[in-house]
Amino acid sequence: MSNIGAKKEEKKLIVRNTRWEDIEEITKMNKLGFGIPEIAFKREHFESQLQIFPEGQVCIEYDGKIVGSCSSLRINFEDYGENHTFSEIADDGFIRNHNPNGKHLYGIEVVVHPDYRHMKIGRKLYEERRKICQKFNLKGILFGGRLPNYHKYADNMSVDEYVKHVIDQKIYDPVLTFQLRNGFRLRKIMPNYLLHDHESLEYATLMEWKNPDYIPEK
Repeated sequence: MSNIGAKKEEKKLIVRNTRWEDIEEITKMNKLGFGIPEIAFKREHFESQLQIFPEGQVCIEYDGKIVGSCSSLRINFEDYGENHTFSEIADDGFIRNHNPNGKHLYGIEVVVHPDYRHMKIGRKLYEERRKICQKFNLKGILFGGRLPNYHKYADNMSVDEYVKHVIDQKIYDPVLTFQLRNGFRLRKIMPNYLLHDHESLEYATLMEWKNPDYIPEK
């Protein structure tokens, strides 16, 4: 695709908050995007997220079709610490533990429709999360990132070695490489993070972005 064509398509991307009528389409997209039924959120997850924290649920529309979405909740990260699991910090995707006074935004999912990749959709979703973080004057954004290519290297190197090689740009990982390029920094590698994530061997990287505009409350 030429730069002119890319810019033309970019202008058609509409970033907005998720609505109830989007849920069915987003649920189908999730199954396609992850390819792992046990990991993909179901309709009841999206309904709960939208009911509890609608401001944290975002989707991207292209020519009337949902092509990307992300889900988030607010927490105080010190309530969970660095050794949490996805189930603990995301309430298994239902986010009933959302804290409306929490000082951190925690991302629990980003998915892009496989037919619409390379259109900077993931980048726009990350940008929107930053806007949410700044809108609510939060300290920053955290999430546990999958390592979908680690299973290809697990026989030859530890997860610590794999992550270091990705950071040093010696290995490409579609998730971690993207997150690093978008301003997130590694805080820790977490074992046993996401059940059924066989590609990552259930490891995840705790990634963080600190809000430079955060103003501590007096």
